Amino acid sequence: MLRVVSFNIAYGKQVPEAIAALGKDPLRGADVVVLQEMHAAGVEAIARALGMNYVYYPASRPSSGQDFGNAVLSPWPIESSHKVLLPGVSHGTHQARAAVAASVRVGGRALTVYSVHLTSPWGMGGGGRGHQLDAVLADAESVADPVILAGDLNSHGVGGRALARGYLWPTRHIGHSIGPFSYDHIFVRGLRPAEGTSAGVAKGGPRASDHWPVWALFVPEPAPSPGPPS
Repeated sequence: MLRVVSFNIAYGKQVPEAIAALGKDPLRGADVVVLQEMHAAGVEAIARALGMNYVYYPASRPSSGQDFGNAVLSPWPIESSHKVLLPGVSHGTHQARAAVAASVRVGGRALTVYSVHLTSPWGMGGGGRGHQLDAVLADAESVADPVILAGDLNSHGVGGRALARGYLWPTRHIGHSIGPFSYDHIFVRGLRPAEGTSAGVAKGGPRASDHWPVWALFVPEPAPSPGPPS
């Protein structure tokens, strides 16, 4: 069983509350945690508290003065990582966005994980966010391992682009994760949702953000059998 969590922590302003929330069911014991709207010090504090490895890449530095980016955390080994620059900038603030990609070896099997944060509806139209998600999907196109793509899309409908590329969308109908909106999602390729309740929004922990964390449970698809000897 593979537990995946995505959490936008709103400029990393409430790190202690986020640590407490991530330590409670159904988030506790996650194999993969992806974070958005974070700064380096906050990611390090969360990783240290949870006993996890991590990679973090800033996308930009907003007017607050703190760096602003995404992270992938896991108790399993992180073997490599890179930054995926997303096209376009936010109207008004001119902020750029980026995704973080990491190869995580879980139980001896490699997974490629993307932590994604698309531009807000006030900073870019739906077509722009679609192009940003397309950039992440294109980066994952050549990946042979199972792929987890998760984060704050600032949209619900844009998730259809991942469906069209063959991804499963277990969080599609879990309900709102920020105000009345369902913006935080998890997509997978090469994994399948666990039986029973396999995804949800975690609203029982301390409030650490204007977003609630989302979670999903998966089991690996069987590895392809080698063909008969020639």
